[in-house]
Amino acid sequence: MRHLTVLYDADCPVCVHIRHWLLGQRHLVPLLLVPAASAEARRRFPGLAHAETLREITVIGDQGQVWTGTDAFIVCLWALAEHRPKANWLATPAGRPFAKAAMYTAAAIRHAVRSDSGAEPGAPACDEQCSVPR
Repeated sequence: MRHLTVLYDADCPVCVHIRHWLLGQRHLVPLLLVPAASAEARRRFPGLAHAETLREITVIGDQGQVWTGTDAFIVCLWALAEHRPKANWLATPAGRPFAKAAMYTAAAIRHAVRSDSGAEPGAPACDEQCSVPR
């Protein structure tokens, strides 16, 4: 695999924070991070259900593979040098419930942050000025 494209919600502070975190990691497989449902995403992946990519993390492989939700989370970790062993375990029957719990928790936080924010609908939550997490 030469690279993975991660579609993230650019209007979600949690998603933007995770984007920055992913960019700060050492990659075994390069990650291209593209705002979900953006003109760029639509140009690159015309056959994708773009409204769905705003509801759930979506990762696309360079051969056209598509992962969503928990599988997309695991694939993102798999691409990172420090987290590949963890991703391999999360993909097992023993680890999968933990991956699902992490996704459920992230979704709950995302919902709370988006519900409590005073941002205008459709306005970027964080744009490129956000600090990069450590």
